[in-house]
Amino acid sequence: MSGRVFGSPMFLGFDHLEQMLERASKGASDGYPPYNIEQMASNKLRITLAVAGFRMDDLQITQEDNQLVIRGRQVEEGEERIYLHRGIASRQFQKAFVLAEGIEIGGAWLDNGLLHIDLFRPQPEVRVKRIEIRQPAQTKAPAASAPAIKPRAPQMLHRVEDIESN
Repeated sequence: MSGRVFGSPMFLGFDHLEQMLERASKGASDGYPPYNIEQMASNKLRITLAVAGFRMDDLQITQEDNQLVIRGRQVEEGEERIYLHRGIASRQFQKAFVLAEGIEIGGAWLDNGLLHIDLFRPQPEVRVKRIEIRQPAQTKAPAASAPAIKPRAPQMLHRVEDIESN
C-alpha cells in the first residue's frame, strides 16, 4: 500500500488536493499566533487571529493561488528604550491557510487585538449536462476479392415489326 491518500483508481485528478493536504500538515506545527476558525453559516467561515500589539500597518493579508497568507511584522520603535524586563517580544509571523476551490475572501478587520477574516463559498449553480452516446462510424471498405458491380448500359428495345422490315 502506498502512502497516498487518494490511491484508488476511482479518484482521478486529485493529485493537487493531496499536495495541498501535505502542505497544510507541514504548516500546522507553528502555533503562533493562536487562532480560531468558526463556522458562521453553512457557506461562511471566520478566521480570528490573536495579534495583540500589532497595528493595521504591521499586518498583511494576501491570497496566493489557493492559499490565504497572513503576515505580521512589528517595527521596533525607539531604540532608546531601556528595558528592565522584556516579556513581550515583537515577533514576526506568517500563517497560511489552504483554501478549497471556490472559497472567496469576504473581508478583514482588526478589533481589540483580534484580526477577523471572513470567508464564504458562493452557492454553486446546479448544472446538468447531457452527454450524447454515439454509434461508432460504419465505414466498411469493399472486399478486394469481390468483383465490382457495374450498372448495365441501357438496352434498345425494338418492335418485332422493325426487326422484320430490316
